[in-house]
Amino acid sequence: MAKKRNKVKFGLSNVHWAKIIQWGEDSDGNKTVPAYGESVSLPGAVSLSIDANGGNENFYADNGVYYVINNNSGYEGDLEVALVTTEFATEILGEILDNHGVLVEQNDAEPAQFALMFEFSGDKHKIRHVLYCCSASRPATEGQTTEDSTEVKTETLSLTATALPTGLVKAKTCEETDETTYNNWYKMPYNPDTSVKTTTTTTTTKS
Repeated sequence: MAKKRNKVKFGLSNVHWAKIIQWGEDSDGNKTVPAYGESVSLPGAVSLSIDANGGNENFYADNGVYYVINNNSGYEGDLEVALVTTEFATEILGEILDNHGVLVEQNDAEPAQFALMFEFSGDKHKIRHVLYCCSASRPATEGQTTEDSTEVKTETLSLTATALPTGLVKAKTCEETDETTYNNWYKMPYNPDTSVKTTTTTTTTKS
């Protein structure tokens, strides 16, 4: 990617989801890292609004702020789409597609967790995001009679995004993101590489 910084962002597009199909476990049986299924497009994105949960708390001692506790509790908000797809309804919301092709909702349905990927447009390049562990609630059912003009009714999913057991919450691209990572963003949820970069310095000895 060209290293040009955005000044503004706008728009929403390329919403994808990847279901968490399995969790790894440590020796004590605690969840570790998830395995994701295939990345699937969720077309018709209208808007996304998520607010950060948690914040900084000050611990006071010696007549002052002695330590600052950072509480990152993820995000909560809404994803508005034109229509929730049948695949999202069955794979994530837990609805059943019966033998006659009818979507059936039951009171004991168990929603699945998933990664959510999306992008905002910018004046220089698009910023791509991933939320690693999301849950979604059922959208409301709404409609009205058609009058002189037709008003499109959208569907809104209430989202909760929490941290993985490893601590990962969210990632996004920026002007420093390499082209391969950027182009492959929607193939699967990005796995961060936080290893220390090594550089080789060549010295020239003058005779």
